[in-house]
Amino acid sequence: MEKATFAGGCFWCMVKPFDQWEGIEKVTSGYMGGHVENPTYEDVKRGDSGHVEVVEIEFNPELFSYEKLLDIYWMQIDPTDAGGQFQDRGESYKTVIFTHSDDQYKAAQKSKKDLAESGRFKKPIVTEIQQAQTFWPAEDYHQDYYKKEEAHYQEDRAKSGRDEFIDVHWKES
Repeated sequence: MEKATFAGGCFWCMVKPFDQWEGIEKVTSGYMGGHVENPTYEDVKRGDSGHVEVVEIEFNPELFSYEKLLDIYWMQIDPTDAGGQFQDRGESYKTVIFTHSDDQYKAAQKSKKDLAESGRFKKPIVTEIQQAQTFWPAEDYHQDYYKKEEAHYQEDRAKSGRDEFIDVHWKES
């Protein structure tokens, strides 16, 4: 098993796209990148802990490649927005690929370069690539939120504008 960690705005919206594939063993919502030990949701949401909301994905690379995870990741975010994602604004909602190995770093750099050169986006790709740090799982009520609180999840996602963005930029994919 390997791990992949992605920040793509609200972690509620980042679980489902990864949670439905053979070879993906577990997707956990949490926090990474900050300076506060064992941060809470409120610490991160306030924006002063230095953390971003992330999903940590445990996957079997023999069944599901890291490159395929990157492909899915890019299709969930606006990689040109450095100020957050969709309705969620601020540092704790920015996009970051946290890599767990040199191979992941190289693959992430290549995928970012390929996306930038594709012409799909008019603005520069600003998603950061950083070495993974300590992962702090989010509180239990955030885990599998799209399943446990389906109506609220659907309402929040509909308000965000994420699906409209995905349709405009990735419809043919």
